[in-house]
Amino acid sequence: MAHDLFSEFGMEAFEERARVELEATGERAPKRTVETLGDLTPQETQISRLVAQGHSNKEIAAELFISPSTVEYHLRKVFRKLGVKSRTQLAARLSP
Repeated sequence: MAHDLFSEFGMEAFEERARVELEATGERAPKRTVETLGDLTPQETQISRLVAQGHSNKEIAAELFISPSTVEYHLRKVFRKLGVKSRTQLAARLSP
C-alpha cells in the first residue's frame, strides 16, 4: 500500500496525501506505532501466504500485478520482521 511505503520512508507529505485518498474511498490507513512496527502489512501478508503455498516471485508478481522486484522487496521485509531466513522457514512459520 502506498501509504505504508510513504510512512516507512518518512515521506510525511506523501503519506498524508495517501491517507486522504484512502479515506476518500472509505478506507482507513492503519496507525503505525512502536508496538506495530514488526507487524506485517496487508501486502506483506498476502505475499507471505502465496510464498507459503509454493508460488515463485514471478507468479506472485503476475497475480498481484506488481513487479518481481517489488515481491522481493516485500519478502526481505517479511524475513526481517519474522526472523526467518528462507521460504521454507516462512512457510513453516505461517502454518497452523
